[in-house]
Amino acid sequence: MAIHITGDDKADEVLDGSPFALLLGMLLDQQYPMEHAFRGPAKILDRFGSLEPAEIAAADPEQFASLCSEPPAVHRFPGSMAQKVQAVARIVVEEYDGRAERIWTESGDATELLRRMTALPGFGKQKAQIFVALLAKQLGVRPEGWEAVVGDYSLEGYRSVADVVDAASLDKVRAYKKEKKAAARA
Repeated sequence: MAIHITGDDKADEVLDGSPFALLLGMLLDQQYPMEHAFRGPAKILDRFGSLEPAEIAAADPEQFASLCSEPPAVHRFPGSMAQKVQAVARIVVEEYDGRAERIWTESGDATELLRRMTALPGFGKQKAQIFVALLAKQLGVRPEGWEAVVGDYSLEGYRSVADVVDAASLDKVRAYKKEKKAAARA
């Protein structure tokens, strides 16, 4: 199944073709519109020339932060996110031999996958749950117990990026998030 999150075919192809890009898109999805966050890996590829975790991990931090800051920036907070991207790349290199997909393909069950995800910089429990739901719903990666681990994100509906497959579903997710924020303020 092809990924359709960004509204940009080229950026979606990058996500679809690289597990590390998909992981980085999820990392960048904080305090920034989700479709822009998931376009970040394509921007990094265009500017840096590679999405190989080892190359990103080894890059000069100042130069890498600078390329992430070039307009249009990779993220609203390009400097701090550049650091997190490099930190995640280092973990992927050191613990998963540079293959991000091993995080989910070699986890024994959903609980182990959630533990692996929350061990990554920038991934709290909720973000990890959403990523596990995205893997299950969009890529068919369903480790044992995934529905229990992701909670409400396993339900039908439009709650997160895991449910975005086109522009219409993106609008529905946005409406849901707006409604949740309004309810939290009330």
